[in-house]
Amino acid sequence: MAEEASDAPAPLVLHAGEDSVTVDPADGARLTSLVAGGAERLLDTAGSHDPRMGWGAFLMAPWAGRLENATVPWEGQHHRIPATHGRHAIHGVTLDARWELEERGDRSVVLYCDLEDDGWPLGGGVELRINLSEGALALTTSIVAGPSGMPAGAGWHPWFRRPANGDVAVTVLASETLRTDAELIPDGMRCPVDTDTDLRGGPLLGERRLDHAYVDVDGPVEVRWPDLVLRMDIDAAPRTYVVHTPEYAFCVEPQSVWPNAPGLSAAGLAETGLAPLGPGAACVVRSEWRWERR
Repeated sequence: MAEEASDAPAPLVLHAGEDSVTVDPADGARLTSLVAGGAERLLDTAGSHDPRMGWGAFLMAPWAGRLENATVPWEGQHHRIPATHGRHAIHGVTLDARWELEERGDRSVVLYCDLEDDGWPLGGGVELRINLSEGALALTTSIVAGPSGMPAGAGWHPWFRRPANGDVAVTVLASETLRTDAELIPDGMRCPVDTDTDLRGGPLLGERRLDHAYVDVDGPVEVRWPDLVLRMDIDAAPRTYVVHTPEYAFCVEPQSVWPNAPGLSAAGLAETGLAPLGPGAACVVRSEWRWERR
């Protein structure tokens, strides 16, 4: 075990002016730190309630969110993968995988993860490119199918810190969320937003306890701390964002696909955003975060 630990790639730190980001290739290419506008914005392990999934910011690939019964329907077959959340799988297979370093610059890094090595039954791989500039972070992933093809999608799951003083406001320009069951698995039906879930006016989060997937979002979302405004966008159609607001943190997750997209697409829903890839084909998803001091 000691030899394995010594071979683990070290965290990588990118700087741009007063902003910085730290990436850990040995832990899912997770962003373990994002200093934006002079302050740390991401939850660390000390503040987390889940040491595996509940901190930093990580890529979700080759699907995002929950996957019902840990099953991937593809080409008439049902492929099982390890369950990670009760009987379901959640947040892809790359979130705590070991990634290989391909390129490194002062403000950028490129990493690669072999999907077959991490339990994805259809093979393929994922490349992740992270670029930091002053006031902006660009995250680009390319999912390449193996010889059997595969369904593909991606998203990012940041755990943001709540401020020590004041509150956070979030704007999501969407009129509908996905209906889910008691285990938060969507069934493909949509619900109009209500008093608690309507974020179109940019309300303070307060005591709202959300865990909802917003669909057909019109443009970027906006997060406003007392000292910073962050705008997040994703080049996907349709835009989907999951907003999760436990008492101790909050998540705003840009996704190219709905949660449980492989299962819903196999059931005949065409609007999940899932990309069906032929052998060797690629799906590219890009999310850009921009911020400025208030």
